[in-house]
Amino acid sequence: LKTTDGINDTFGDHLIWPADRMIEENRDMRSIGCFKPFDCLLFIAGAGNGDLFAYSILNGSIRKNDIYVWNHIDDSRIWVASSLKPFIKGWIDGTITI
Repeated sequence: LKTTDGINDTFGDHLIWPADRMIEENRDMRSIGCFKPFDCLLFIAGAGNGDLFAYSILNGSIRKNDIYVWNHIDDSRIWVASSLKPFIKGWIDGTITI
């Protein structure tokens, strides 16, 4: 984030949100009361369908590099990648689908 402040694809869409959007989206998600609490997730990107990608956090810190997807329909949280680099590669090349 310090270097790029987010990552865009070739069409200009965010693969990873800029820092200000991460702050805004995480603040908004934590104010929603209809799902399990989101204080264990740090949302970093959207899937374009309402689902969001996130790191798992504990006591405000990222403890593992794993990336998860939160499903906006059923509130499930599913592992999708071992770290940011394979997540970006898999999302771009279609090996990660939701």
